Amino acid sequence: MTDPRLFVTAPLAAGVAVSLTEPQAHYLATVLRRNAGDTVLLFNGRDGEWRARLVGLSRRDGEARVMDQTRAQTPEQGPTLIAPVLRRETTEWMVEKATELGAAEILFTTSARSAVTRTNPQRLAAIAAEAAEQCGRLTVPRIEPPEGLDRRLAAWPKGRRLVVCDETSAAPPLASVLSAAAGNANLPGVLVGPEGGFEPRELDRLRALPFSLPASLGPRTLRAETAALAALALVQALAGDWRGAQASCLHATS
Repeated sequence: MTDPRLFVTAPLAAGVAVSLTEPQAHYLATVLRRNAGDTVLLFNGRDGEWRARLVGLSRRDGEARVMDQTRAQTPEQGPTLIAPVLRRETTEWMVEKATELGAAEILFTTSARSAVTRTNPQRLAAIAAEAAEQCGRLTVPRIEPPEGLDRRLAAWPKGRRLVVCDETSAAPPLASVLSAAAGNANLPGVLVGPEGGFEPRELDRLRALPFSLPASLGPRTLRAETAALAALALVQALAGDWRGAQASCLHATS
């Protein structure tokens, strides 16, 4: 029986007692049918992954006693995704999949054609944590609430490249863009526009930025969430932590 993984905020070290949240306790006791004495894996994004034994469990609360470390904390230098705010279900799906693809940050932004401008930060943080638990990563991406495109660009580190997904197909293919940018120490970020794309004036400004890498994602028109995940996958494959990594595939059911 595989030990379930849980994201916690408490420090992790041998002998430490960690209190479980009500949703975690309910999941273990009701969904997985676990009991006191069973083991789980805990991670917090700072101290690596640890095996812990359940010393008390009910449907509303529980406690786990940390035993031994199973994996040391390692750097996870994933790409930053500057994402549009979409419909609630679509936004949640995009956060889940971006987490699985290794995004280090998901920064929501609004632009001229944005139809939705708000998110539920607590809900999205919970979805990202659950996705991190499932996919085996040791960190959970940082998620920032929506901010206007101009402010997002003003705060972008000037020495870091930013892939601008250009839906007009006037830009070179993303694979070529990433190959040409090889050698830059910093992994590029990814910027995707809203449903309906960027306005022409926005694209003109984006193309003129010294750190931007305008790129095409091919001959087909992609939905915003599809473009975000396709771009993240290409960045990871050509410039990120997929290079040289052993292939792995987890077949998980929700």
